[in-house]
Amino acid sequence: MNLKRNMSIFTAVALLQAFTVGSASAQPIDQGDVAVVTPAKVESVEVIKEEQQHTENVVEIKSSTASSKAESSEEDTEASKSAVVETTPAAENDPDTTDKAATTNESEEGSAIQDGTAEDDNTPATPAQVEQQPATGDSTAVTSGGDLILYMNSNKMEQDGKSYLAGQPMTVKNGVSYVAIRALVDRVGYGVKYDNKTKETIIISGDNELRFKTNSKVYTVNGESRTMKGPAYQQKNTFMVPLTSITQALNISYKVNQSAKTVVLNLHKKPVASFVISQKEIFAGDPVDYVTSYSSPNGLEITSERWTGRQDSFDQAGTYTISYQVQDSNGQWSDPYSVTIQILQPNLPPVAMFTTDKDQYKMGEKITYLDQSTDDEGKIEKTAWDNNPLAFFEPGPKTVTLTVTDNHGATDTYSKVINITNETLYNFSDFNLLFTPVGQKFTFNGGEVTSMEKVPYTYRDEASLLIRSNSPETVNTEGIVYQESSSGQTRFMIHHVNNTGKRVKMYVIATNNNPYPAVFEQQNMGFAGPTPFATVAGKLSIDKWFRSIQTGADQKKEYFEPGESKLILTELNKTPMKEGQVISLYSDAFSDYSLDYNVILVEENKDPFEALPTLPVLDRDGVHNRGTYPNATRVITYDQQVGATPARLPLGDNASDPNLVGTDPMAYTDASNAGNFGVLYKITLSNVAPRTLISFNPRGGKYFGVALVNGQVVQIVDGSISINTSSEQSVLYRTGSSSESVTILFSAAPGSNLPVNLLFTPLPMEK
Repeated sequence: MNLKRNMSIFTAVALLQAFTVGSASAQPIDQGDVAVVTPAKVESVEVIKEEQQHTENVVEIKSSTASSKAESSEEDTEASKSAVVETTPAAENDPDTTDKAATTNESEEGSAIQDGTAEDDNTPATPAQVEQQPATGDSTAVTSGGDLILYMNSNKMEQDGKSYLAGQPMTVKNGVSYVAIRALVDRVGYGVKYDNKTKETIIISGDNELRFKTNSKVYTVNGESRTMKGPAYQQKNTFMVPLTSITQALNISYKVNQSAKTVVLNLHKKPVASFVISQKEIFAGDPVDYVTSYSSPNGLEITSERWTGRQDSFDQAGTYTISYQVQDSNGQWSDPYSVTIQILQPNLPPVAMFTTDKDQYKMGEKITYLDQSTDDEGKIEKTAWDNNPLAFFEPGPKTVTLTVTDNHGATDTYSKVINITNETLYNFSDFNLLFTPVGQKFTFNGGEVTSMEKVPYTYRDEASLLIRSNSPETVNTEGIVYQESSSGQTRFMIHHVNNTGKRVKMYVIATNNNPYPAVFEQQNMGFAGPTPFATVAGKLSIDKWFRSIQTGADQKKEYFEPGESKLILTELNKTPMKEGQVISLYSDAFSDYSLDYNVILVEENKDPFEALPTLPVLDRDGVHNRGTYPNATRVITYDQQVGATPARLPLGDNASDPNLVGTDPMAYTDASNAGNFGVLYKITLSNVAPRTLISFNPRGGKYFGVALVNGQVVQIVDGSISINTSSEQSVLYRTGSSSESVTILFSAAPGSNLPVNLLFTPLPMEK
């Protein structure tokens, strides 16, 4: 009899589950309607049979391992004849799920917002049961509508005039107000799923992913952990979370009405629309490029857009206001986003034009070009000549072309034909000696240079200690590239390439290991980089160094207490070096006491002071030079006449100009400064003959640098052009009709090649 009675109950229960199992999420209430879903294989299921507005009859179906005292109804008996549902054992009781009575009011930051006593339930369920779906499946989100009203101590919810029931009432547990997460999220319109591996309930809100776990105060938003007022828990198969936490996580504002015992969640979140116009300037008749962007705070799909005042192009110049709106899948329109634009009159292209002082020239006769190009806005940004030498050396008609470009990219071209006769005014060599501008180069017979008389100069040294950090030039790993101690006058030359595969910075750390304070004075600074081009960095660092020597603009002092370390020469570490980039630095400094210097290379985000004790000392690369060299300023004074006959003054040749000799303090070896990079030459030629060309001629290969001539910075070839071979020379200076004293400051540019010659050539007579 007992067996028959138990089987009858089991059959009736199975039938109910097959036809009346409803989602544990909120259900809309229509009188007499019963929600039916596909049966799920679950451990414990809460079944909702909806009889009338705002009421629900709850029948709990337990597994066969749980004791049950419920009696079967007549409907259950009939149902048992036609349906069977498979069940699994229920989970063990969890004491943590027991609710306790609490009565409190919630402030803006508070936790509990309702009065009453929570219902006890010691039968926990997994979130999979709460979702009433396969553990790996997604829920189908209900589209969000208007404000959602929650009733305290009740599972009743209202939205858009309709009532819904949550799986459990809003309740208080340990002073924290809890709501059924599935019911709330469904009404908001977000997706829900369950991760069976991590045992987490997941909410999908647009691009954001929120993860909650039973009995944990911690939840994550896109992997970032956050803490709730209280732990999430299970109550009668319903997953409950603190109201303040879930609303904050979903960015939902709410108001509490204590008299009405309601909490009103504001779900009226409009989508947001914006746009930009990609052009900086728009001219009448030009197509307008609109770039839109939009989003929905609720993660809803954007389904429509509308414009006011938009035109693909505007025919007339003037001011126009354009507005843009978008609509989400809930029918909500964004506020208009407006941009006011100025349509300009159509751009007029520039007009290219030039004249020459004559229309016909002899071979070797200097041509004067006068650029007369115009632009309606006065903004010609690029001028490009084609076939415009200072002279032609072959007869016949010659077409010279000028192309100009304005700031809008519009161009115009003008060409003129000039005639070259069969007569010769100057040959190629004489013309270049006379008329090639300072800072430009010309070709000649470089083989004649070695037969020129050497200027028999002598020199004296000025005290200056050169610290040359240039090996390894290409740095493959973090480390110390140079270590040295120095007092008095010191010159730093630092030139390195980053080959670590990471973004790095270089630093110079100075430490005062004396028992008394010390002062470090930076006297000048020439820094260039980071750049991929070694010759560019080398030339620019020398250029800036010479200008800094002239102006004194980069002077600064640092004061060191005993034992104190500081960064010096900080231009070096302002900008990170990418892979393959080069930095180059020249600077003169003075310290009253000996300071210890460490030149290091580390990853850009590392603290150099913390990294220094752990860094290895890097070995030399076997090709480039490093070392500490005394007497790094050479003073050359020559009082005899120079320039009356062709002559040359060699530098960096280790003969007329011997290499500096010093030490490599990290390798404990002697060092020879090949090429004398880092040496400053102060050259005074007291008697340069009248009508003498002073020029620069490389003898070791490509050279890219500057010199300081009579106080003026002179490019050894203007712009980005280098002087490439020993058969080229670059013009530095020409004396006039009488003898002159000429001073030249020179230092070899890193990345270039030594030795070099200064050439002194008598000028031919002008015709």
